[in-house]
Amino acid sequence: MALPSEARAALAGALLDSLDEAVEASVEAEWDREIARRIEELDSGEVKPIPWAEARQQIALLCRG
Repeated sequence: MALPSEARAALAGALLDSLDEAVEASVEAEWDREIARRIEELDSGEVKPIPWAEARQQIALLCRG
């Protein structure tokens, strides 16, 4: 719990990934395409990244309704 929130999120993701015993090749390929698409959006300037703290605030506002 002493880790920063970003580090805890990365650790949680890694732990969840370690539980996946079987990965379907077609699903993995689809994720690879999605990741490539999103990287292209960032590289082209079509999408602008925002800091995680700001994203969390936006999510919290959406969840409040």
